[in-house]
Amino acid sequence: MSVLAHGIGAQHDLPLSPFYAFAGAFAALFVSFLALGLLWSASRFRGDEAGRPLPHALQRLADARPTRTAARLLGLAAALYVTLFLLLGPDDPDRNPGPGAVYVLLWVGLVPASLLLGPVWRALNPLRTVHLLACRALRRDPAAGRPLPARLGLWPAAAGLFAFTWLELVSPDPASTGDLLLFLTLYSAVHLAGAARHGDGWFDRADAFEVYSGLLARLSPLGRRPTDRRLVLRSPFNGLDATPQRPGLVATVCVMLGSTAYDGFSDSPSWITTVQTSPLGRTAAATLGLLGAVVLVAALYALCAGAVRLISGRLDHPLTAFAHSLVPIALGYLVAHYFTLFVTEGPRTLMVAAGTDGPAPPEPPLGPGGVATLQVASIVLGHVLGVVAAHDRSVRLFPPGRAVAGQLPLLVLMVTYTIGGLSLLIA
Repeated sequence: MSVLAHGIGAQHDLPLSPFYAFAGAFAALFVSFLALGLLWSASRFRGDEAGRPLPHALQRLADARPTRTAARLLGLAAALYVTLFLLLGPDDPDRNPGPGAVYVLLWVGLVPASLLLGPVWRALNPLRTVHLLACRALRRDPAAGRPLPARLGLWPAAAGLFAFTWLELVSPDPASTGDLLLFLTLYSAVHLAGAARHGDGWFDRADAFEVYSGLLARLSPLGRRPTDRRLVLRSPFNGLDATPQRPGLVATVCVMLGSTAYDGFSDSPSWITTVQTSPLGRTAAATLGLLGAVVLVAALYALCAGAVRLISGRLDHPLTAFAHSLVPIALGYLVAHYFTLFVTEGPRTLMVAAGTDGPAPPEPPLGPGGVATLQVASIVLGHVLGVVAAHDRSVRLFPPGRAVAGQLPLLVLMVTYTIGGLSLLIA
């Protein structure tokens, strides 16, 4: 099933020297850490307060009712189109574009879309549109409902992301139209019920794809000031700095990181043999593997946060204080693992949807060497951006004498994640 052939296929035979890959990564991390410690002594990021306002004409176009309506109709039409393919089309991903639309165009396509345009899934989300239409029919305010408990945070989104990645990476037949329909039906029912009870604010925190798109959009150059809702051009670091410190944020980012890491090693011969020979059975063993990858990522971060608290001496919530620095790392992993999948299977899915029978995917735009370079650069750059985000937060929260020392556990964490990420590519 080519739709599920994540990564670049023969990623274990990339034309890349492990020595140069690791040496370059460590040099980039240590040099950036030392430079920041010497030259960056005060916080420079201003979060949502930063940004240059875009022209009023562009603002009016973006906020116009026809624009918002067109986005809603586009999202709803695409959802109906995919549903019809899953209901009526053949149970074969080479002839049915439904699985590719979900796993490639939606899941992977949200990455570049959110980076370029901001939290696009909020505008396209068909579940929001269904909820809005139902509220209008009932003459009810879409925002009306019971307040969401603050402690709930993003935990429903983390659970939804884990469920989706389990379907994609663990379930016996991820491309089965029946399994996809069952998942999408249950997912829709849960979130429409949540919105009916809590209002459309439910989607902001609980919808896995909205939260996923929103976190990636923190690195977009487009943003909105919360005070006046103005569209602004901003440094991605300011968007990242404004990430709300909600419960479940760490869990959500760790699911993004851990599931991508699991996807990286799940096709290794040793893991395939382990899963196939496990007395627990293939699905149970793979489920434990996915869960273990997420738990390992979270445990390493928790250890780091505990060390940061000991060094700082006064930081009350280190887990959420530095969770935003994991977002660019997750983005680097996503680009490294799914770039080739998107540029080959994305067009093939569109060709199948247009009626082409069994089209071959286009050749990747980069050769093996170019792909290897892109993968390593994505992972290293993601970690360097994480170091910068963590440093700026450190000099804001820690006393001057402890700002650099307080980041040492974070640097060790970044190095550990880098070793793991590069090992998955070149092992």
